[in-house]
Amino acid sequence: MQDQLRRLPKIQALLDSEPAQALIAAHGYEAVATATRAKIELARAKIIAAAGASLEPVSQQVLFDDIATELNAANVSTLRPAINATGIIIHTNLGRARLAPEAIEAMQSVAANYTALELDLESGKRGSRHSHVEALICQLTGAEAAMVINNCAAAILTSLCALGAGKTVIASRGEMVEIGGSFRMPDVIAQSGAALKEIGTTNKTHLRDYADAIDENTALLLKSHTSNYAVIGFASVPQRTDLAALARQTETYFIEDLGSGVLVDLSPYGLPDEPVVRDVLAAGVDLVTFSGDKLLGGPQAGIIAGRRVLIEKIKKHPMARAVRIDKLSLAALHATLELYRAPNDPVAHIPVLQMLSESVETVDQRARDLCAQINAHPALKAKLVPTTARAGAGSLPLQDLPSVAVAIASDSLSAEALASAFRSASPPIIGRISKDRFLLDMKAVADHEISMIDDAAQSLSHP
Repeated sequence: MQDQLRRLPKIQALLDSEPAQALIAAHGYEAVATATRAKIELARAKIIAAAGASLEPVSQQVLFDDIATELNAANVSTLRPAINATGIIIHTNLGRARLAPEAIEAMQSVAANYTALELDLESGKRGSRHSHVEALICQLTGAEAAMVINNCAAAILTSLCALGAGKTVIASRGEMVEIGGSFRMPDVIAQSGAALKEIGTTNKTHLRDYADAIDENTALLLKSHTSNYAVIGFASVPQRTDLAALARQTETYFIEDLGSGVLVDLSPYGLPDEPVVRDVLAAGVDLVTFSGDKLLGGPQAGIIAGRRVLIEKIKKHPMARAVRIDKLSLAALHATLELYRAPNDPVAHIPVLQMLSESVETVDQRARDLCAQINAHPALKAKLVPTTARAGAGSLPLQDLPSVAVAIASDSLSAEALASAFRSASPPIIGRISKDRFLLDMKAVADHEISMIDDAAQSLSHP
């Protein structure tokens, strides 16, 4: 054993070798030195564990080939484009909304240059980043004023901090939602410094429940849109107009967290039951909060719109600074909102709305194209499967979207192995497993991505 240990090469001698120098030029001295030390320590541990048994020495070339593979893998970003073949259009784990080309161009322009983010060009004095989108949001929603911060959870938290801290917030028990990542509305309210007073039951809350709960310490009535679940059957809640009237009578505020944030009526595309922001404000709601990266189809953002006096209070609260939106998201949001203005047709320009409104016949054609290409590879078999897609991200929870998937099978690979292999492709291809079949749902797959999926399939057929 001692002889084998003595024969282990010296670290510096390895680092001076030609293969090491090539790696150092590509990855830097420290990275190569650290990896080399780790390899020698591993070899040393194997010799000691073998307790004197003879071990085949590892050649210098094999050693540095392994190090090169590890360093190359370590330098690949884990945040990279992927192909969404899950059938979930607004997939939180995959970054939610795919941006419109106009939004991407706006982000690139702002990223490559200085920009008047908080500078009033007319006066030359400090301005507000809210001013870039406030008028546009008001035009599209009918709000008196608006502001944008970094996400919807922050929007409701900041609103409650500014308007409800130290006071009581009244909310229906049936609307105590939990969003992704186990963030619960009661916890958000508690973090704001307000005290939650739950009323009603899981399935029924009446206007009188709100009225009976209001006292001198009540700050606001909070309504949360149950965008990721629904209570069906023997269930009821008060109308917005009635809650708004009650809030005015009792000098409290009425806030509604809409979550998804729809700016246009989706019913012509068979997607009803999602409240339009303009209609909600017109019903008398004082403030609404909603997301930028869900059904609106823009970047991550939390939008607050409603009465000017309340928006001004929220803008001045310290929390608004802590959760402010960045310049790239702001640029993308502005460009996305512009696509909602006439004469633009948002359904024709915004990818999320395009996919939601797309006919199943169009999806079916994409699936047929991919199926034919994959069946040209001898190691794989593909067939069409009718599926049901979803909007995702808690939006339209009860809405089935007819779709078509390509089911891929292999004589040598299980469904789980196929899923893993496609995830390992470049770019990663994310499908789903259903009834022990690996499916690539084509609802959220773009036309230009079909060839990329076929390339991954070809590599599986010819490893």
